[in-house]
Amino acid sequence: MLPIAWLLGGLLGLSIGVAVSPLLPVASFLVLGGLVAADARLPLAATGTLALVLGLLHGYLNGMAMTRPGPGALGLVGIVVCVFTLTALAASLVVPLRAVWARVAVRVAGSWIAAVGLLLCGWALRPGA
Repeated sequence: MLPIAWLLGGLLGLSIGVAVSPLLPVASFLVLGGLVAADARLPLAATGTLALVLGLLHGYLNGMAMTRPGPGALGLVGIVVCVFTLTALAASLVVPLRAVWARVAVRVAGSWIAAVGLLLCGWALRPGA
């Protein structure tokens, strides 16, 4: 669902190209990193909804950035293929983990994602931005 939503959001961003609040990607990093750090077990519907929202948001941001002269729709397709590949690889590495130390390592990575979200928040809220 994530790559399809990313492509749809990107096509929307390419066609509309209206700027969104810089705090939206910040929120996505904080939420996603927080869920991973908390080792939250979400129902399938919630996971699908989260993938849909994140894909549409970040795809839109990619598409909006590509409205300037550049790779355009072809670059967007490349990004979507990369998102699919990275998501599939990450899931294939994380899902089968059962050892406690390995799950802790994944949770630490989630806390780093949330920390990046906090840094992005500070960057977005800085004076003169």
